[in-house]
Amino acid sequence: MQRRSLPLIAIALFATAGCATAYEGSSSEIGSAVLMDRSGNDVGSAMLYSEGDEVTISVSLEGLSAGTHAVHLHTTGDCSANDFTSAGGHLNPMGNEHGSLNPQGAHLGDLPNAQVSAAGVGTVSETLRGSRATVMSQIFDTDGTAVVVHEGADDYRTNPAGDAGSRVACGVLSQS
Repeated sequence: MQRRSLPLIAIALFATAGCATAYEGSSSEIGSAVLMDRSGNDVGSAMLYSEGDEVTISVSLEGLSAGTHAVHLHTTGDCSANDFTSAGGHLNPMGNEHGSLNPQGAHLGDLPNAQVSAAGVGTVSETLRGSRATVMSQIFDTDGTAVVVHEGADDYRTNPAGDAGSRVACGVLSQS
């Protein structure tokens, strides 16, 4: 019996290693941010990854109130104001209206809502609109870009910010 389980374990390890290697080999981290709440507590992180000509952002949250929270990229990499208004409006280089449900939308900075559990944990991941070169030049321009989490849900259509309420967390993206 021991002889049969050893080859199965080896096959499972080989298959798992093959998947991880293929993903890790084809994507690379290109940026990150630490998200802080208004009291200066670390409440999450954002990671930018590039795979081929696409850029994906993954945001992990911990310690926020349970519920649905809008997550956006904002035009200025500045979280110095207590209410995070120093981050400016949504990152919107094409001059669109807000939201994926808006026929005149969406902004580059419009991301899906994060569902935060009763334990205060949530994640969101999205492939950003545009080529890697375009996205990188917009995010890492001279004034940078912030990742902002709002107190409520984004309705994906109300201009300019999805009626998502006040800003409860913010982090500045830095290039890796």
